[in-house]
Amino acid sequence: MEQHGSGGRRRRRRPLIIIGVVVVALLIIVVIAVAVSLKQRRGKDNFQSTFMARCNKFMGYNCNQVWKAFQQAYVGRDPRKVPMDAYNPFIIETPFHNPICNKLIFWSKTKEIAHDFTEKNKNCFITVEDTLMGSVVDGLIWCGKEGSNETFTTGCPEWGEGENPVRSFWKRASAAFADAACGDVTVMLNGSLDTPYHPESVFASIEVPRFTSTKVKSLNVVLVTQNNLDTCTNDSLKNLQKELAHGITYNCKEVAEIQIQKCSSSSGMQCGTCW
Repeated sequence: MEQHGSGGRRRRRRPLIIIGVVVVALLIIVVIAVAVSLKQRRGKDNFQSTFMARCNKFMGYNCNQVWKAFQQAYVGRDPRKVPMDAYNPFIIETPFHNPICNKLIFWSKTKEIAHDFTEKNKNCFITVEDTLMGSVVDGLIWCGKEGSNETFTTGCPEWGEGENPVRSFWKRASAAFADAACGDVTVMLNGSLDTPYHPESVFASIEVPRFTSTKVKSLNVVLVTQNNLDTCTNDSLKNLQKELAHGITYNCKEVAEIQIQKCSSSSGMQCGTCW
């Protein structure tokens, strides 16, 4: 009788144990879901606050309007179907307010070098990331989702996946920067690469075709070199020269990276004296 009663109690405990396990599992799922939701919210809030803080460093812009124009490009859309022209309203809200002729410097595979240089020499040169247009999202990731009015900073497509928000943005911003080019224009290319002027780069596919001889006087190539094998005779640079609009003067000069670094650390250089 005692054994029979003990077995009955064990049988009654099993459903209670199973219920307890299920409750714990559900609690874990709820905690994870809440944590993910909070992380996404913090990511969105951090993204917007970073965007606005960067925008507010520039005078003469309505940053609330800039933010709205930026958001409308991707919010509620399939993150792999955001075309370049979706950012047209943003480009309209971020015109260049200061004189830029002879100051624009483009780059391809030399971002860090170019930015180190312009950081100390903004009176001489500016990259697209030095403008409000490029500054507000430089180094950031973002996307939207169908049926949502949120901005997401995780789970977004990789750079090469369709017409994703980040890729399309930089192509559109680069196009606007190239459209503004006038006078003497400079580009820093990486002389350590077999193809410094790569046909699939943003510079080759987006920016160069938009240079017009009615506005651009010359293109000065600064080939950032590491050794004597890096020269302006590279075949890809010959292609660059051929692809320039008729009437734009082409110049190329090899400049050692260490020389550019010295110029980057000097705040009193004369414009153009690095090359």
